[in-house]
Amino acid sequence: MTAAPALAVAGCFIWLGLVVGISFIEAPLKFQAPGITIPLGLGIGRLVFRALNAVEMVWAAVLIVTVVVGDGWSITTEVALGIAVAALIVQVAAIRPVLSKRTDAVLANPEAVPDKRSTAHYWYVGFDLIKVAALIALGTSLLLNA
Repeated sequence: MTAAPALAVAGCFIWLGLVVGISFIEAPLKFQAPGITIPLGLGIGRLVFRALNAVEMVWAAVLIVTVVVGDGWSITTEVALGIAVAALIVQVAAIRPVLSKRTDAVLANPEAVPDKRSTAHYWYVGFDLIKVAALIALGTSLLLNA
């Protein structure tokens, strides 16, 4: 395996591991820790997801450059990468601002925490599931074509 495919495989699986580790393990478990309140958890989550999304954008850029510069990639590779990047863009540009607004409201008045979860959280998780499926398809395609 040459350097470009190796970088693409590594980048894909690092990105996948970050999403699974933070979105599906850290985020839900955080609220089960002793002493963590909703406002505290939201404040931590805001920092963690801002950092996660920044790192995801770096890996997305690395993968895009690798695919654009390289040749011989399968259509599955290109489509899966496109889906993963599109899901990330929707999360960052459309869903996270809605979540930030809600977090701002909760942090401004912690006694008035809404009983019901925001539907934006469900949309974010839904796009994470799409991203995870796309990254698994991307990684598999990269390995099969390497």
